[in-house]
Amino acid sequence: MSGEDQRMRIGELSARTGISIRSLRYYEQRGLLTSTRTTGAHRLYPDDAVDRVHMLRRLFDAGLSSETIAALLPCVDTPSDDITAQTLEVMRRERERIDAQVSALLTTRDHLDALMAGTEDHLARQRDDALAAG
Repeated sequence: MSGEDQRMRIGELSARTGISIRSLRYYEQRGLLTSTRTTGAHRLYPDDAVDRVHMLRRLFDAGLSSETIAALLPCVDTPSDDITAQTLEVMRRERERIDAQVSALLTTRDHLDALMAGTEDHLARQRDDALAAG
């Protein structure tokens, strides 16, 4: 199989990942995703671009900015002993930020659970009162 046979156009990458063509172009513009071009200037992506796009989406969904993701990608693309202390610090800060978000979400869930329990008790009392009156 030739190298071109193992490549897909942007529409196929969008279909395989569920990510809009506009977002894929943005990823490429920010240097997060790369493509080659056909003689007709169509973007071609390797098969492993699917995994990369899924990883990028998870990082964006976690709240990382494109600048932060770009700073971390060398660790993904060429893992080595040369990871800088600065890159490691970026990863630590992002992890701490995510931990704080998880903690806040858990607290919110606990409050919601308490509200639900109170509402269920109220509804049960209303049912009991209606049965007693009827």
